[in-house]
Amino acid sequence: MNHRLTLVLLGAAVALPAFGQAPAAPAAAAPAVAITATGTLVTQYMFRGQRLNAGGFQPTIEAAVGDFTAGVWGNFVIDDQVPGSSDPELDLYGSYTVAMGKDLSIVPGATLYTYPKADKAAGFFKSTFEPSLAVNYTVEGIKFTPKVYYDVTLRGPTYEVTAAYAVALKDLGTELALTAQLGTFLLKDVANGSSPAVKSWGDYWLLGASLPVQVNKESKVILGVAYTEGRDAYTKQGNTPKSVNTLAVGRWVASLGYSVSF
Repeated sequence: MNHRLTLVLLGAAVALPAFGQAPAAPAAAAPAVAITATGTLVTQYMFRGQRLNAGGFQPTIEAAVGDFTAGVWGNFVIDDQVPGSSDPELDLYGSYTVAMGKDLSIVPGATLYTYPKADKAAGFFKSTFEPSLAVNYTVEGIKFTPKVYYDVTLRGPTYEVTAAYAVALKDLGTELALTAQLGTFLLKDVANGSSPAVKSWGDYWLLGASLPVQVNKESKVILGVAYTEGRDAYTKQGNTPKSVNTLAVGRWVASLGYSVSF
């Protein structure tokens, strides 16, 4: 995944008349471009503690140029589609990393979630848009990432903090990536066309591990397992009593991915 295809543009040196001027500097090299394609099979599609589907195929195509990253992520249902959910889901995302020091960076970003087959008449949205702002800070090898999202369509924030740590497995030539995550959200308008609006709120957490296995310089297999759970999750319309959000559950998620870089 870290292999990069570098496109270098060489500027031709321009000869100057010999009047004591310094020679023109060569043109700067173009930034490295990394393109990575990944296909992942998952046993559950869980999003912020909510079960959106069971088995699925999740492909990603991502390009990175310098500090800018953009990509397309998808979910295609293989088994046990949740009623009303969209199959497929296709999301466009991008982010820009601003380094503030050796172990500190700020990352503004945004995601456009799209649901081509969503049933608007049943209260689902065809798309939602969510800007975000994250801070990455590494201390003693642990990368902490507090992040805030705001969904413009659903009208509400999500607050999340992630901790990541890599355990070196020198004998295997790889590392075990460990992740812990905790989040909470409050959305004010989750049902398309509903009046009064339907609110949704809740908490979620996740513990996970992944193990990349290098196949060759350009590709690797990624094994993953995680447990994630949604808690204290409810919906409420107007002045009616709140209802339990039945999508918020606890599930084990296993994944198997194959990644190729160009």
